Amino acid sequence: MAATTQNTREKMLEVDHISVHFGRKRHPFIAVDNVSFDIYKGETFGLVGESGSGKTTIGRAIIRANALASGEIRLDGKRISGKLSAEDDRQVTRDVQMIFQDPMDSLNERAKVGYIVSEGLYAPGRKVSEEERRRLVDKALLDVGLLPEFASRFPHEFSGGQRQRIGIARALILNPKFIVADEPISALDVSIRAQVLNLLSALQKEHGLTYLFIAHDLSVVRFICDRIAVIHKGHIVELAESEKLFAHPLHPYTKALLSAIPQPDPIVERNKKLLVYDPSCHDYSTDGPVWTEIEEDHFVLGNQKELEQYRKEIG
Repeated sequence: MAATTQNTREKMLEVDHISVHFGRKRHPFIAVDNVSFDIYKGETFGLVGESGSGKTTIGRAIIRANALASGEIRLDGKRISGKLSAEDDRQVTRDVQMIFQDPMDSLNERAKVGYIVSEGLYAPGRKVSEEERRRLVDKALLDVGLLPEFASRFPHEFSGGQRQRIGIARALILNPKFIVADEPISALDVSIRAQVLNLLSALQKEHGLTYLFIAHDLSVVRFICDRIAVIHKGHIVELAESEKLFAHPLHPYTKALLSAIPQPDPIVERNKKLLVYDPSCHDYSTDGPVWTEIEEDHFVLGNQKELEQYRKEIG
């Protein structure tokens, strides 16, 4: 997916200095700390990091499943976080949908596929006839490469890849603007991962969708994402266009993630140097880190000494 310059792009989602806390107010666990980024209309924005880094927490905050401790999230310039009116809440549900990580756990085993896909149509404020519901379900299943007659079956009758397609159809049926894809292929067999990625790309073009694509595998996000943000323990440490990030990774954590990507050449794989990120490499005791645009559309977190080194690396 070719990226265009930010100056010609329209902001769809704005994540503005958000923090998410869990646990007791006196001793909260800070899962996401003062995170900001923008996602532009029609792009796929990648959010990458290890398990527990805060990726899914941000995705769930966008769909309003996790409350914010501070900050604001806006869709098309309109606030969608915090307390909303009933009508605005319904509108956010229609506009923002999520594809979940595990297709084996995210579908109701006791419900037929037709009901699972169309469940959002039964939300308060929507009046859809049974005939219209069936038509929309058939179209959503066809859009993801499944037959309409599958609507009368149960989830356990399908493979993992087919179940994930059902989950994608469930997200599509409300005709959303924005989709949070939370590691949508990590639970699938390697042989069908590319099929699901290609399906997501095709649906994006057909429906004009915008994605937040959450993953821990940088090789996957390089294939599908326009821009990538790297997150570590609730902080975004680097953000750049996909190819720029791979060509000039700056933050030590980004370099460590890139070094872990498996190489198809067994000789290269055997001889590669695996980097281990050690947070103690940063000395922020007297000079704290700041979020800086180190080159055009390439942002990194670092103190003044580190930023000088990063500029030298870019040349």
